[in-house]
Amino acid sequence: MEITGAKILFETPIFGGIRITETTAVGWGVVVVLIGLVKFFTSRVEKVPRGKQVLAEMFVDFIYGQVESVAGKRSLGIAPYIGTIFLMSITSSLSAVVGVRPPTVDINTTAAWSLVTFFLIAATKIKAHGFFGHLKEYLNPLNIVDVLALPVSMALRHFSNILSGFILMELIGLALAELSSLALGAFGEYFPVFRAGIPAVLSLYFDFFGSFIQAFVFIMLTMVFVGMASEKKEEHENI
Repeated sequence: MEITGAKILFETPIFGGIRITETTAVGWGVVVVLIGLVKFFTSRVEKVPRGKQVLAEMFVDFIYGQVESVAGKRSLGIAPYIGTIFLMSITSSLSAVVGVRPPTVDINTTAAWSLVTFFLIAATKIKAHGFFGHLKEYLNPLNIVDVLALPVSMALRHFSNILSGFILMELIGLALAELSSLALGAFGEYFPVFRAGIPAVLSLYFDFFGSFIQAFVFIMLTMVFVGMASEKKEEHENI
């Protein structure tokens, strides 16, 4: 089994030839799917919700409830971002179920999300203390390490957990295919029977459960640190 990065699918004929990788293509596919789902669940909105509108409102209430309970009411403005990252993370990781390479096994994807979170936290701190008040944190070298380590750790945590599950599923699939060959290969053409059910059961954990857990951990860390950044404003005002 060869472990490589995202394959380059093609290069654009403009802008000096931009390389379009599997991560880019599947990532845009995820965006298209999510836009379609949003259009579906938000079409024909009624005052008295029913059917699909109930599910949509339950999800929105869940996101806003999480933000309020973790980061506080003052941070409800980040709820759309939290909901977007949550859906992007889950859908990207679950794309492995349909046989494509998930964008979340590419460090560039999780690093981009972590950088957005990093700037969101910085903006919250600037709003709480002012620009120069925020810069005071960087006078202490240890604070600089803590600030820079946050996006790195968030990116690596999400990436490594999804990647490990992806590789493990690939290894299990290859092992079961080889087992099928050893058991049935003597009869000529064989069907990889051992791959028919076992990977599907394991996928319930590595693809579904693992995807939800990593998405939830990512948004939870974002809400915690944004909440901590905004709390300092109240502490400063009470002094």
